[in-house]
Amino acid sequence: MNRRHFLAATALAGVSARAGGASLDAPLRRPVGRGKDTVPAIGMGTWLTFDIGDGVAETTRRREVLREFFSAGGGMIDSSPMYGRAEGALGRLLPDIASAGQLFSATKIWTAFERAGRMQFDESLRLWRLPRFDVVLVHNLLNWRAHLKTLAALKDQGRVRFIGVSTSHGRKHDEIEHVIRNEPIDVIQITYNLADTSAERAMQLAAERGVAMVINRPFDGGLLFDRASRLPLPAWAAEIDCANWAQMFLKWVIAHPAVTCAIPATSNPAHMKENMGANRGRLPDAGQRRRLREYFERS
Repeated sequence: MNRRHFLAATALAGVSARAGGASLDAPLRRPVGRGKDTVPAIGMGTWLTFDIGDGVAETTRRREVLREFFSAGGGMIDSSPMYGRAEGALGRLLPDIASAGQLFSATKIWTAFERAGRMQFDESLRLWRLPRFDVVLVHNLLNWRAHLKTLAALKDQGRVRFIGVSTSHGRKHDEIEHVIRNEPIDVIQITYNLADTSAERAMQLAAERGVAMVINRPFDGGLLFDRASRLPLPAWAAEIDCANWAQMFLKWVIAHPAVTCAIPATSNPAHMKENMGANRGRLPDAGQRRRLREYFERS
């Protein structure tokens, strides 16, 4: 079952992400690092979804995704050299978006070779058409010792504002905890969702050290929708201003006190609109998060 049909089938009549006066609320924002900078709690990823050429249909569709994102108050867009043509697509499309000045740019270094890391950074700036990045991470901890030195130097030069490391798919948590304890980083990116909570110890450590936490795979690569198709959206979704499962999944993630931003990826403008609905209204408290997890585990 694809996401659109599933969400349509399970949407709860009368439940609105704007229930309870939430339409008057500002988008949810979270601090980055130890300063006064903040970002919206829902960002976007580009893995697979923005790996496109310059065809008219695919370009038009991604442009609409970006318009939905920024019109709803979006900020952080995450990419990587690993993501094929995604960085080039962003560089072509962002100048077309009127509100793209809200962009909080995030990319990665992904190479085993220290010398190639700086070259990759420069190429990413060229592709994005930016003078500097907001965040650059060492992708999946590949040769992180060497690349963090490179990124620290670039930060000193003002070419990147925040640096750190990433991992995904529930991997390398011991190593990422080592980095948090021993390196002067600002941000980590890690997988966390209703089906994979294995990162919670690293998340707690990051929170204690004042390290920002970006969450990848908040939908577990879409598998959460498959599992939830066996359950109706609970009536109490209205209590946290959720109209669909996408918003339930995302609000469960960003309600964790250690989380700065979640970055779901999509190539569908309608799905982007649904995702960004999670950035407004009430969030689940600890009891509601536990209730949702218990309900979801029945699937």
